[in-house]
Amino acid sequence: MQVDEWVVEWPTLGFLVADWVESHCIVPDGFDKGAPFRMYRWQLWATANHYRVRPKAQVGQLAAAFQHRRSQIVGPQKSGKGPWSATIIGAEAVGPVVFAGFAEGGEAYDCADWGCRCGWGYEYQPGEPMGRRWPTPLIQLLATSSEQTDNVYRPLQAMARGGDLGRQMKVGEEFIRLPNDGRIDVVTSSATARLGNPITFALQDESGVYTQSNRMVKVAQTQRRGLAGMGGRSLETSNAWDPAENSTAQRTYEAQAEDVFKFFRQPPSNLSYGNKVERRKIHEYVYAGSGHVDLDNIDAEAAELYEVDPQEAERFFGNGLVQGLGSWLPDGLWDSRTAPDVTVPDGARVCAGFDGSEHDDWTAIRLETFGGHRFTPVYGPDDRPTVWNPADWPGHAVPRGEVEAAWDELVSRYNIARAYCDPRGWQTDIERWASLYGDEVFVEWATYRITQMHHALDREVTDLRSGTTTHDGCTITEAHVANARKAAKPGDRYILAKPNRHQKIDAAMSDVLAHEAAADARVAGWGRSTGNYVYSI
Repeated sequence: MQVDEWVVEWPTLGFLVADWVESHCIVPDGFDKGAPFRMYRWQLWATANHYRVRPKAQVGQLAAAFQHRRSQIVGPQKSGKGPWSATIIGAEAVGPVVFAGFAEGGEAYDCADWGCRCGWGYEYQPGEPMGRRWPTPLIQLLATSSEQTDNVYRPLQAMARGGDLGRQMKVGEEFIRLPNDGRIDVVTSSATARLGNPITFALQDESGVYTQSNRMVKVAQTQRRGLAGMGGRSLETSNAWDPAENSTAQRTYEAQAEDVFKFFRQPPSNLSYGNKVERRKIHEYVYAGSGHVDLDNIDAEAAELYEVDPQEAERFFGNGLVQGLGSWLPDGLWDSRTAPDVTVPDGARVCAGFDGSEHDDWTAIRLETFGGHRFTPVYGPDDRPTVWNPADWPGHAVPRGEVEAAWDELVSRYNIARAYCDPRGWQTDIERWASLYGDEVFVEWATYRITQMHHALDREVTDLRSGTTTHDGCTITEAHVANARKAAKPGDRYILAKPNRHQKIDAAMSDVLAHEAAADARVAGWGRSTGNYVYSI
């Protein structure tokens, strides 16, 4: 982007906000940690546009004083969206973001007037918009999961704990207290009690993964309704989205509303992302204005990802709108086979599927009955489901002791004929389970094998279509099934892949393994008294 493209010829609070940010917010990490946060060119351009003031704005107007009711920033991975978003939240919390009239000359903003002892002040030019604080700022940071909110909340915490920002904030792990009973809350789709509350500002992070299947489209709409009554505004940030998913980001970008500012540097159409030389030119174009980015590292990361998922590489690093991998199941098929009222008694004959991780992905156990009904069992005195999100546990690691306890209880409660377990990261554990519960029961079943995995996925699709198998409607499994994408492999085969690192598919993998174990067991004579089984593993 050329310098002459960034010309501000209209009134804005953006320069006041940017100057305030530099005085109050610090660089949250890296070699420059603790230094004043100076906005990159694209960040300053987005700030100026977000706080663009209408020429006829009146004192007392809130959202109506601004040209844009909300803004959307679409940029490539590691371009600086998260830390910049954190500074905007900080400004909305305790900075001069409310329109307070146009300066005639000689007026100034003095932090001391607002109880801030930093000593900073700002002298307005004649005709420049003036700002003041929200009296009671009520702010929400929205993302699909607690892990996703960390992209913005952790930089915000670092800024508040290490700079002048923290003098006016009491920082917690899930919320921040502000003066005059204000708050900054971290919310996800599960925090339904807070969604829809009156708020003054909302940041919707990674809106490109807000879809109908994960219910985040409705959540984002509900949150914006909470802004309307308070005269508040919102900001969306995202990577380029998959056009096949009809996400919130896509809906915002394609909407015809004239009061939404959109910043999306799409690469030149005459350049091919598959060409190494042209890919570099694309990166130079879309990362323009991101002074911290090392394009050599970006090129290397993009090239590695391109080998396994070219669409995701082009979206994440090339900022291109390209359709990703196709959904595993046709729309409506999974829902059509829900049978939540099926009760599986203790002692029932079942087969099991296990897909495990340690830090990033989830771990899950699914069971299938002899009659073809799959479900997520529970364990422990409080009937916990056998699904473990590492973010919910100390050290952000899957609790192996909990998994051990679950298997011990399940083996005692049900008659498990076969358990197919993906060995990645869990090979030693699976060998121990086999020695405890029978090596004819616990069997390693590697999901990376293309031919075997393709046949297992095809079998489940066929059996769901025919109605020979049903499931319990487990909400986590439903979400993971909706996330699952086909990753094309040679020979017209496919395996499952995540659309991105935040949308998990582990419960879906466990479901497939449970069905494969049960299908193989039936072929081998499950239910007959011979006890002789032959399994395709």
